[in-house]
Amino acid sequence: MANPYQRTSFLTSVPNAKLAPADTGAEVAFAGRSNAGKSSALNAITQQRSLARISKSPGRTRALNFFRVTDNRRLVDLPGYGYARVSQQLKQEWQKHLTKYLETRHSLQGLILLMDIRHPLTDYDQQMLQWCQHAGLPTHILLTKCDKLKRGPGNAALMKVRKSLRGMHHDASIQLFSALNLTGVEEAREILDKWLEL
Repeated sequence: MANPYQRTSFLTSVPNAKLAPADTGAEVAFAGRSNAGKSSALNAITQQRSLARISKSPGRTRALNFFRVTDNRRLVDLPGYGYARVSQQLKQEWQKHLTKYLETRHSLQGLILLMDIRHPLTDYDQQMLQWCQHAGLPTHILLTKCDKLKRGPGNAALMKVRKSLRGMHHDASIQLFSALNLTGVEEAREILDKWLEL
């Protein structure tokens, strides 16, 4: 079956939600710590090598990056949080714009939250999960870089995070993911298909 995400193309990059594309149709946002592998995940899902730019310096995504999947269907790469070496003032500014986007964007159908399987549920991750629970925003977690662990420890980490979710966002779904060996890519696409109605 053809991958509809292979045709995804860069649409625009904006510093805040006010300048975002028209709030129509459907879009899914990708969020996570700056070193959780958002760009790699986007590239793996779309089967494109450089749709989202991968940097060796985490925290390079400093804007809302919109990608067009089809007419009125978009993926959004949100600024990474909690790692970038920038001033506290700039971090607070990003947080303000991020919150504004998440609270006001009508076309937002769900959030893909990425966590490094070796360092899941950071304070920022927990805040994001609690916010999504409060807002009633569907959330799907990718435990990234699962290729770094053997199957047993990987599944144990999955179960541990799943158990912890009950107190943060009991409706959130979760899976193992690796952009390197493509573990979980099809499963992630199925979530996107459902939210974007593709």
